[in-house]
Amino acid sequence: MSLHTAKALLFLRISIGALMLVWGADKFANPEHGVRVAERFYFGLLASDQAMPVLGALQLLMGVLVVVGALRRFVYPALAVVTGITLLGVWRSIIDPWGWMLEGANALFFPSLIIFAAVLVLIAVRDTDRIALQPYSKGDRGP
Repeated sequence: MSLHTAKALLFLRISIGALMLVWGADKFANPEHGVRVAERFYFGLLASDQAMPVLGALQLLMGVLVVVGALRRFVYPALAVVTGITLLGVWRSIIDPWGWMLEGANALFFPSLIIFAAVLVLIAVRDTDRIALQPYSKGDRGP
C-alpha cells in the first residue's frame, strides 16, 4: 500500500471514529436529545434517560477504538451494525431526500448512506491498514 493510500485510510478511520465520538458525547451532554432521536427514528427502543449514558459510553469507546485502529476485527462489524441501524432509521431520506413522495424525509440525513459505505470500505481494506495501533499481520485476516 502506498503512503498516500495509508494516509487516506487513516483519515477515513479518524473521521468515522470522530462521528462516533460526537454521537456518544451528545448522549451525555443532552440525553433528552438522544431520547427524542430514539423515539423518532428507532421505534422508541432504548429511549430513556438512563439508557443514553450507557449507549454514549459504548459509542465513545467505539469511536476511540476506530480512531486508533484497535480491535478492528470486532469493532468494524459493530460499527457497521450501528451505522446500518442508523441508515435503516432514516430510510425515507435515502430513497427520497427531498421529501417529494415520502413524508418525514430530510436531505441532511442522506449522508448516512455514505457513512455506511465508508464503514464497509474500512471492513474491506482493514487488512491493508498500516497506520494503526494494531496493524494486521499476513496471518490475521479474520472474518
